[in-house]
Amino acid sequence: MIHLKNGDVIYADEAKDNGKSVTYAVGDNTFTIPKSKVQSIEASAPPVRNPPNIADLPQLTPEDHLGGEDQLLDKIVRDNQVDRSALTAVESRGRANEIALAYYIAARAEFQTGKYYDSRRDFETALHNDPENPAMLNYYAALLVKTGNPRDAITYAEKATRLAPDSADAYAVLGYAQFSADRPRDAMQSWKKSLGLRPDASIQRLLERAEREASAESRFSERETGHFDLHYEGGQSSEAFRSQMVELLEANYQDLRRQFGMEPRSSVQVILYTNQAFFDVTRAPSWSGALNDGKLRIPIDGLTGVTPELAHVLRHELTHSFVNQLTMGRCPHWLNEGVAQMLEPRSLGERTSRMAELFKMEREIPLNELESSFTSFNTIEAALAYDESLAAVDYMRNTYGMADLLRILQRIGQGESAEAAMRATIHADYRQLGEELRVYLVRQGS
Repeated sequence: MIHLKNGDVIYADEAKDNGKSVTYAVGDNTFTIPKSKVQSIEASAPPVRNPPNIADLPQLTPEDHLGGEDQLLDKIVRDNQVDRSALTAVESRGRANEIALAYYIAARAEFQTGKYYDSRRDFETALHNDPENPAMLNYYAALLVKTGNPRDAITYAEKATRLAPDSADAYAVLGYAQFSADRPRDAMQSWKKSLGLRPDASIQRLLERAEREASAESRFSERETGHFDLHYEGGQSSEAFRSQMVELLEANYQDLRRQFGMEPRSSVQVILYTNQAFFDVTRAPSWSGALNDGKLRIPIDGLTGVTPELAHVLRHELTHSFVNQLTMGRCPHWLNEGVAQMLEPRSLGERTSRMAELFKMEREIPLNELESSFTSFNTIEAALAYDESLAAVDYMRNTYGMADLLRILQRIGQGESAEAAMRATIHADYRQLGEELRVYLVRQGS
């Protein structure tokens, strides 16, 4: 993490001080900035690719042959924290199967609490000592999907299904990996096998979603350009319109890369729909204007060029890809939507007075109740949720600075809760932030 003197932060995979300049890498790209602009360089966990925003992975069940887990569990995990000294003690005994089991227990606990960077390291140690264990392979594949590496996940998930052909979870995770790697037909076959072994409502919903998507996009064309992979039906839009969209997306990509100090390491998929096809595929609420579920799904019915509103939509949805990468897909919804609106850019404007009045009467929706998706809200509730999200993020940026806002996102990506990340960065929990926001809005609205 490179702290600049102007307050910005660059999140890099690696950085090197060359004396008069600093060279840093983001993905496969290398950049150089003058040393005179750098305040400090701080080591941090590297960011990962943008994880898909899909339903939770199934509740994975260890294979029967993982004996000895009960004897090790309480020693390895205490108060939901991994005891590294206990792992060292197990390693010192030199028994490969016991080492694999201990690190598997640690990695699984870290996976379940969102500490994906630590989890990946410990799963790799477990698999090094027991490479043919289907439960470990399956969990590791699930982790790779969660952290945006679905193509790598397929190899481990396929091996898990070969070693445990009667495991519904193994086929479920293989389906997740295939779907996330843009292999929907393979995913549908894997999910059908999983459902044949054990009914599961969440897998059934995903299968139905994949079937709707495959049907709607069966005649789509594809165009790869720069950082984007565009899918569209030929008659929906002109080549000039598509080129205009891609040009704008590329400009936004470069600007967001500068602001976030990182970028997605794989192409961002953009799918253009008619309005009807968009709602048929996504089942989004009627007030939704677009969707980013790992892919940018954009309805363009009736448009012949990029309007100001469409320009806002494209930048908003692309911002979610950057936020999701930095937070490993763990960002609470209010913070994700607030950042996306702020960077459109969008402002409350004349709605500030109304928002201030709601806060004065304590009729706002508490931020901790806005951590999950807004899709269950009606139009009025959704409008309020979006406005509150924007107000909170605007306040945080204006009061504490963009650098602290980015630090909060990074801490969330490292496994901290939103409240813990805020307390460590701006020294405020949800209650205090709500009180500060009330004072801020009343002042702004007066």
